[in-house]
Amino acid sequence: MAGITAPQRTRKSRKPTGKPNPPIILLTGPEKTGKSFEAARGSGSDLIGTTYWIEIGGTEGTADYYGRVPGADYEIVPHDGSYQDILDATRWVNHQPRVDGKPNMLVIDSMTSLWDMLSDEIAMYARNRAIRKAQRNRSRLPALDDPVVIDSDLWNRAKDRWGEVLWLLRRHQGPCLLLARTEIVTAFENDKPTRNTTRKVKAEKNLPAAVDAIVDLHAIGEAWLTGVRSLHMEIQPGETQRFHDFSVDALLRRLGLLDAAESRSASELRPDADLQEHGPTEQPAPRQPATRQAPAFTGEQAAKLIRDALMHPTDPENALREVREEHGRRMLKAVQTDTGWGVMSADDLITKSLDHLKAKAEQAQAGQEDGEQSGEEQASTGRAANKEDTPTDEPEPEPFEEGMQPPPDPAEESPAPERPEEVSEAEEPQDLPRPRPAQANQVNKVMAVLLTEAEIQARVLGMTMQEHLESISGPDEGAPPPMTKLRTHVIEHRPMVIALLEERGERDIANAYRLAGKPELKIAKMFATLYTDLATVVR
Repeated sequence: MAGITAPQRTRKSRKPTGKPNPPIILLTGPEKTGKSFEAARGSGSDLIGTTYWIEIGGTEGTADYYGRVPGADYEIVPHDGSYQDILDATRWVNHQPRVDGKPNMLVIDSMTSLWDMLSDEIAMYARNRAIRKAQRNRSRLPALDDPVVIDSDLWNRAKDRWGEVLWLLRRHQGPCLLLARTEIVTAFENDKPTRNTTRKVKAEKNLPAAVDAIVDLHAIGEAWLTGVRSLHMEIQPGETQRFHDFSVDALLRRLGLLDAAESRSASELRPDADLQEHGPTEQPAPRQPATRQAPAFTGEQAAKLIRDALMHPTDPENALREVREEHGRRMLKAVQTDTGWGVMSADDLITKSLDHLKAKAEQAQAGQEDGEQSGEEQASTGRAANKEDTPTDEPEPEPFEEGMQPPPDPAEESPAPERPEEVSEAEEPQDLPRPRPAQANQVNKVMAVLLTEAEIQARVLGMTMQEHLESISGPDEGAPPPMTKLRTHVIEHRPMVIALLEERGERDIANAYRLAGKPELKIAKMFATLYTDLATVVR
């Protein structure tokens, strides 16, 4: 197939540097063969500035104890055990400065536990997927001991998350020491088992190909170099060589760490599904670090789910409970909604709606027993009757019971700009005042909240309020900027503030701020432990 023969952009070739990369070393072996011991002993090498230790799994719990190993000198990097926080701990290590011009070393103990965690995640996801499928088909739910098939797309997802960790390891400007267990498995030949056995690294199968050297500890003091990518050592490709008097320091010297480049030379592939060979060539965009996963849906989407459940023609209470069961209380608590009852989580909104339905049912039952109907209910019924004669775009929902009206609809997450009505008038609360008459007060409240958040950001960033808002301030000195610009400004600066909070060790506040609303009405309470005078900011 004919294609373009002329180059599309200017290039410049270069000579090779001849310097090795900072090595990524895989230290493997069965349990209790001294992998963590050797890593702790090698942390005190005079080739290393500072050694940072990330312990994953914690089943052995040796990170603290092995600080007593003679010559050990490392620092433990804590994390909460989640994949995203392990990634963030690795990013933090990558940004630590060198000590006396020496590179830092990163130790991960162990890669086996990391792969086990990713495998458990997709297994849980596959079971939840099977449960949702059974609920849709109204079939029997799978029991805990029923096998569940893990589809190939989930394995691809686990490999992508594993690849993100390796991508960060390749960006570390120093040696990396990865620990993993090996297990004895049956050797296969032509896809058939044999009587022989072999050693297999218990991790993602492509890990040995991604490292520069593999050292297999058969027992304490017995080390074998099973693979290496180096010109500083006399070893043939595919050769397994006994490593007498093994130590991490000796291995780093034999791999040429003294001559290594300051950063690893890596040429990453960029798969592009939208192939535009004949269009203008774009420069590759910088890879953005992954952040903690946001909730599966927004507050607006959660509000719509709850509103649809409330509009169920026969059993709204059961519909609300099904929403809670399907998405889980933990997820619903992380989603903030703005309703006629105020700002609350989606889980609290479901509880409030259930209480509201119960109260309305009791009122309707009491009204039927007395044979009376309040004037407000008659007016509501009259308005609903008039709506039936007016054509609308959406079908008119049936009331839950005679004389009952739905609770206040959850409001939109963002106050601006205005959008057409997404629900019919019958879905709006008939027995509670609508918030539009108090729109001016609501705007003032939102403006005060945004100014409070801007003041907090200025303090965290180490600048004055005037300097922080200088880019969006108007010509009138002292006048606040427009609300829309202010809201966009504080939202754009949130990632920077979150990163600074995490660097200062305020991880709980950073996590809460990451899930904050736009705007967050409880911003002053969120930062009350840092700044006790925030109550004076909102006027």
